[in-house]
Amino acid sequence: MNYPGGAKKNNSNNSSDSIISKLSHKNRGMTLENELNLSNEYYREIDKAFIYKKPTPIKITKVDYPSRDKAVIKEAIFTIPSTTDYNGLYKGKYIDFEAKETKSKTSFSLNNIHLHQINHLRNIYNHSGIAFIIVRFTTLNETYLLMVKDFLDYIDNNDRKSIPIEFFKDKAYIIKDGYMPRIDYLKVIDEIIGG
Repeated sequence: MNYPGGAKKNNSNNSSDSIISKLSHKNRGMTLENELNLSNEYYREIDKAFIYKKPTPIKITKVDYPSRDKAVIKEAIFTIPSTTDYNGLYKGKYIDFEAKETKSKTSFSLNNIHLHQINHLRNIYNHSGIAFIIVRFTTLNETYLLMVKDFLDYIDNNDRKSIPIEFFKDKAYIIKDGYMPRIDYLKVIDEIIGG
């Protein structure tokens, strides 16, 4: 049946169809964060893991209320430093990670990760959680998962202000781009912890 404007009605009730539409051709240049959010949504849809992007903790100080359904935040402040980007549960284990992108072809600057985030990841690791960082070298189109143990070993034993790409190639796990999910980082976690 032809609908006005050439639109076709979607009769599908499958929630994974909405994820598929978000991964269409037009979204190929999306950011790492968007791809991780879609991947995590997919993991939840198939009941594989429950991992979420953490909201940034803010305190709203000024709101404009033209009407109840059109409230607009005009001013807010960060209340406390945020920890890492993502956390949740996978196979009965707590999982926590930070995700970063860099345009550098040679290294990942440690200025991209704050000391409180490093300390947070260290605490997760010390309490037997699954902790790691995901770093995308955008110019190289390479995405790596670096377990926090290797990350901490590097920063605790080196004076450099960056981690060279060679370290990622040696110690980290490359994550190949996929379709469903776009970034299947849990496949890497399964290789590491068994699955």
